[in-house]
Amino acid sequence: MYAAAPRRRVSGKLGPMKILAFDTSTQWLSVACLAGGRWSTRGEAAGQAHSERLLPLIDAVLAEAGMALRDLDAIAFGAGPGSFTGVRIACGVAQGLALGAALPLVAVPTLEALAQAARHTHGAGRVAACLDARMREVYVAAYRYEDDCWIEAQAAAVLHPSDVALPEGAWFGAGDGFAAYPDLAARLDLVASDASIVPDARAIAELALPRLAAGETMDAAHARPLYVRHRVALTSAERAAGQRL
Repeated sequence: MYAAAPRRRVSGKLGPMKILAFDTSTQWLSVACLAGGRWSTRGEAAGQAHSERLLPLIDAVLAEAGMALRDLDAIAFGAGPGSFTGVRIACGVAQGLALGAALPLVAVPTLEALAQAARHTHGAGRVAACLDARMREVYVAAYRYEDDCWIEAQAAAVLHPSDVALPEGAWFGAGDGFAAYPDLAARLDLVASDASIVPDARAIAELALPRLAAGETMDAAHARPLYVRHRVALTSAERAAGQRL
């Protein structure tokens, strides 16, 4: 089951938090809004069309929730790592909306959102989150769920699949890195894996809520993507060979 939303003081009364969240770090585009204890969500395989499709989906979930931007308490976004263009789109749209509505932002790591999605889908409490990073590499991190929160057991990194190793213990694999490199799950001796899990917006929002309640937000001007990989361009030879970041 999904956890209840944290609550805040509003005009001397305790009220539920209202948050908009979205993620564009993979080919899956996901948007969610929590308001009045109810979720409104949208998701689609957007491919390279995130910049065209994100705002219409945001409009759709806000309309379904009966919310305007100014009614929200915060905006959360998947900060990366992930597609270089995708995480820039999410950060840029979050900044623009937050500036216009004078809202705080919460940046949520996409690999942690993968772990959260795996917990809800499979009940996993020890998750190796892995996304295809292109260029024969993966983004990977490991998380343990303890005391109602995720503990980073291994920090996010970009690695060649053959260099990936995990802390000792039984781990569940989540993310499309295990589809891009089918032998990886067996080599890591995972208890199971699900390559279809994505860092969806509801998971982003759930991870953002306790941060928001604790005041762990940022002004729009300070929002930055989490790249992990420092190299963000290909050589002409690499582009000609069909490589992608």
